[in-house]
Amino acid sequence: MDHSSDAMLPLETLRAFDAAARTGSFSAAAEKLNLTHGAVSRQIAKLEDWLGLKVFDRGARGVSLTIEGNRLHLRTTEAFALISSNSDRWIEPRGTAVVRLTSIPSVSGLWLMPRMAALENNPSKLRIVLDVDIRQADLADEGIDLSIRCGRGRIPSRVSVQLFEEHVFPVASPDLAREIGRGDPARLLKFPLINDSDASAWRAWFAAQDMDYRPRPQDRRFEDYNLVLDAAAHGLGIALARPPMIEHQLKSGRIVAVDDRIVLSPISYWLDRPIGRPRAAAAELARRIAAQAGLAPEKIEDFIVAEQ
Repeated sequence: MDHSSDAMLPLETLRAFDAAARTGSFSAAAEKLNLTHGAVSRQIAKLEDWLGLKVFDRGARGVSLTIEGNRLHLRTTEAFALISSNSDRWIEPRGTAVVRLTSIPSVSGLWLMPRMAALENNPSKLRIVLDVDIRQADLADEGIDLSIRCGRGRIPSRVSVQLFEEHVFPVASPDLAREIGRGDPARLLKFPLINDSDASAWRAWFAAQDMDYRPRPQDRRFEDYNLVLDAAAHGLGIALARPPMIEHQLKSGRIVAVDDRIVLSPISYWLDRPIGRPRAAAAELARRIAAQAGLAPEKIEDFIVAEQ
């Protein structure tokens, strides 16, 4: 079998192929894998493009394996059986009430985890499979129902709704906060400032005080906001609080505010989903996430029924 590159196919692609081969239907495979029909169809197209040949004949009543497809299915069946008998890996739960949700590490740990029990159990039970990733993945191709991300606006090929905005203010460890004291905002520049992926929030905060800010050699940068908070809590500099992700850190006293000036950040939080009608469980989780974020019910309903 010829294929277009030496890259390995994702396991999800072979899983979709196996399910379609066993059921003789992309729709039945989608239901079995808790995906949309379009997601399964795209995975099969990806497989056929990689192989450079057809694995299914499409018909009005379903699909059937080609000769090449049948050969491949024999191999994948053996491979999956080998994996099943020799692996202790985690088996991902599946079912109609299972929802795949993806987000970055900071949102997952600081905002989702404290709310996970409420999101899964109120009022009826859902099972959330949380995919923690920093990529802007193709939601449909990877079988992801919903995504929570930080950003500046909508992303093409997704349906998006803004969950909430950030109103940021400076924070530090209690010991460093006492050293910083209160007063003119320029006093903060005597200390290292801690950034995450970029300095836009700090620039916005200083701009609101009629000051210019550019990162300096003494400032620190960490890609993940969890590390930004850890660095601030250990006295390495001043960070920006990003409510509501920061609420538990402030309540515990691990970090404290060092300035009362609050500024709207250019970054906000978005709930995304693939284009197309969401599954009932995904729509229900979207409603629960919206309620936790304080989003108006009519806005989340518009998000659920939107075509694009």
